[in-house]
This record gives sequence, structure tokens and C-alpha cells, in this order.
Amino acid sequence: MDGRKVDEVAAKHLGRNLFRARRRAGYSQEELATLCSLHRTEIGHVENGRRLPRVDTLLKLASALAVPVEELIQGIEWAPPAPTRCGSFLVATPG
Repeated sequence: MDGRKVDEVAAKHLGRNLFRARRRAGYSQEELATLCSLHRTEIGHVENGRRLPRVDTLLKLASALAVPVEELIQGIEWAPPAPTRCGSFLVATPG
């Protein structure tokens, strides 16, 4: 990790979205990593919710999978800070 705080719920949700898109496209982590000029472990970290990708990485992933970026971040929203609370990610729960 690079020291940045990762919102675990948002990271896990994005990871599930990426996993589903990758499997639907028929790629292994290694194949997707090669298409994106990334290391396979980066794909694993994102899919397992240990890392939120940078914007450039998100764009590479979406492009390689031929999906809109919105599909990878579907169900994740940012709630701006208010006077009584900090900003936070809102993640849609299935069901």
C-alpha cells in the first residue's frame, strides 16, 4: 500500500464489479493485466478489495474489458461532507 486510506466497503464493491466483468469477458487476471500493462497482483489486489485503483488504471481496466467505467463503479457513490459529518462513500447493498 502507498499509505492512502482505502474505504474498504467501496474497494470490495468495486472489486466484485471488476471480477464479474473480467470473468464475463473470459480473461484470467494475468491476461487482463497484460492488456492493461499492469502486474497480475494489481488485478488481484483490486478484485480482493485491498486497493482502489487510480483513475488511469480504472480507465485501462474498463477499456480492456470493453465496458464503461460506470459499470466498474456501479453501486458506489460519494456523499459530500456536511457540517455534522465527514464525506464518505455510499455503497448500494444487493437486494
